[in-house]
Amino acid sequence: MAQVLEFKLPDLGEGLTEAEIVRWLVEVGDVVAVDQPVVEVETAKAMVEVPCPYGGVVTARFGEEGTELPVGAPLITVAVGAPDSGGAAAAEGSGNVLVGYGTSEAPARRRRIRATRPQPTASVTVDAAAPAAVTPAAPAPAVPASAATPASAAPAAPSDGPVPVISPLVRRLARENGLDLRELTGSGPEGLILRADVENALRTAVPRDQAAQTVQAAPAAPGQAVQRPNGSAALDGGRRIPLKGVRGAVADKLSRSRREIPDATCWVDADATELMRARAAMNAAGGPKISLLALLARICTAALARFPELNSTVDLAAREIVQFDQVHLGFAAQTDRGLVVPVVRDAHARDAEALTAEFARLTEAGREGRLTPGDLTGGTFTLNNYGVFGVDGSTPIVNHPEAAMLGVGRIIPKPWVHEGELAVRQVVQLSLTFDHRVCDGGTAGGFLRYVADCVEQPAVLLRTL
Repeated sequence: MAQVLEFKLPDLGEGLTEAEIVRWLVEVGDVVAVDQPVVEVETAKAMVEVPCPYGGVVTARFGEEGTELPVGAPLITVAVGAPDSGGAAAAEGSGNVLVGYGTSEAPARRRRIRATRPQPTASVTVDAAAPAAVTPAAPAPAVPASAATPASAAPAAPSDGPVPVISPLVRRLARENGLDLRELTGSGPEGLILRADVENALRTAVPRDQAAQTVQAAPAAPGQAVQRPNGSAALDGGRRIPLKGVRGAVADKLSRSRREIPDATCWVDADATELMRARAAMNAAGGPKISLLALLARICTAALARFPELNSTVDLAAREIVQFDQVHLGFAAQTDRGLVVPVVRDAHARDAEALTAEFARLTEAGREGRLTPGDLTGGTFTLNNYGVFGVDGSTPIVNHPEAAMLGVGRIIPKPWVHEGELAVRQVVQLSLTFDHRVCDGGTAGGFLRYVADCVEQPAVLLRTL
């Protein structure tokens, strides 16, 4: 006899709490094998295919493409051991264990939110790892047949008890925007309020205090800016764009960097003529082409070996600076999904050819949305080539929790004093933004000066090889 098992959206790691369904890879009635990908989802970090740990026949799918689901929400149900699923062999579970979801591990620890005062009819238990359930605390008093609510009628008004919400982050989002959760009807299982429910309410509803002021305000003339209660002016018809996905993740990280890191920036112009000549000579010799980014990365790793203070992070809890032995080099890459920072592992151990190949692989994966959370985390230092946008300089924001970022502007012909004479040279501006807690200006200036010396005289690198 077939057994129906429910596969829930697993924890995809890195603190991600939700994912958006991009594309279903199976239909109801399809036979799936153990660990076969069944759905493609997009998180704030990357696009990933989610494998099902069960083999059998798909009996149900939950969520349409474009729907955002929280971790722990049902994805599909699978009938294992059914005749069409390959018999008893299909009932075996996966030997692999997804992050936060396994076929052999105990259920995730549950976080309960209890009512602050006794309720006459029911107590509500919210499970952060699975859809909330409403458990009766005691038999409810009998209700006359004339007062009974038909099954097809609208749900009853919310009580004074706690509201089932998918996560504390969603509750905070509502609280910070003055939204009363008791006025919402959740779209999740058993009326569970999802983040999408709160965002939809914020997009369509006007807070009560603003509504009162809007009623009293005189109507604006066509095309005239409407003065909002917070003092900001906005034209009618303006649209709100939710900070979600990659854009939301970037916003959160940059905000945290500004809050926590006392950063400072120093910069210098450098003559990159000899570096460009060296690259041209390397590529003229045959073999794989060497990218400029790879040469800059090689310079960075050599500089970090001399100034390890900048290859570090600050542990606030322990009040310690943690210096790393390895250089995991992040690099900023612009994609259709937004800015991403893939990480080249052990960049210090790679030569220019290997660095070029890895930069190309990660850049292509970023453009196609195939970067995994592991590709986007664990960096110890970031290289930001904003010269590709046609600009000379910038003051980058440190990629939290790292301690520094090197920015490189465009390389263009400029008048330059070379060997005592005015000449036209290929000039680039280099900028270093650093966490002032890990070092003082002398160290940061020494690092940047060494980088500039290597750009101007690539032979300086030979001393570190």
